Amino acid sequence: MIKSHDIVIFPGSFDPVTHGHLDIIRRASLLYNKLIVAVGDNPTKKAAFTADERCQMVKDHTADLSNIEVQTYDGLTVEFARKIGAGVILRGIRDTVDLHAELEIATTNRIIGEIETVFLLTSGQHILTSSTLIRQIVEIGHYDPQHLSKLVPLDIAEKLGQRLGGKAK
Repeated sequence: MIKSHDIVIFPGSFDPVTHGHLDIIRRASLLYNKLIVAVGDNPTKKAAFTADERCQMVKDHTADLSNIEVQTYDGLTVEFARKIGAGVILRGIRDTVDLHAELEIATTNRIIGEIETVFLLTSGQHILTSSTLIRQIVEIGHYDPQHLSKLVPLDIAEKLGQRLGGKAK
């Protein structure tokens, strides 16, 4: 398939999708003709939600964006990009730790898949937002869905509590 630089993928596990993810998606939707949010599994993490559930959460919160598609995938991101003809992989960067890890992946993807990676810096208010940390807050103890809604949409904060057995304050 011919690669198009008009088609970009934003891959991640999105478990759950955060305001930081949604910020990157909204900003990228202004930069590209077609953005595919690629919901995959991270083999090093146990997901709280199925890929289909995560996909639906992203769809629910991006329905107003006409140039966004949300798809699930498995396997290597670079192979998925090649399969759908995407010419660019988009990654959000929160800090230098993210950048260091992403540079290695981006270089490898360019070598094995001949695909470019574009980095978009996370907006300031989302720099420390992490799906893993959000799940831990809910799993470990009492949490306030209203406070958690500063990090994830309120409906997702409530779903996290139901799924992970969090005790709402």
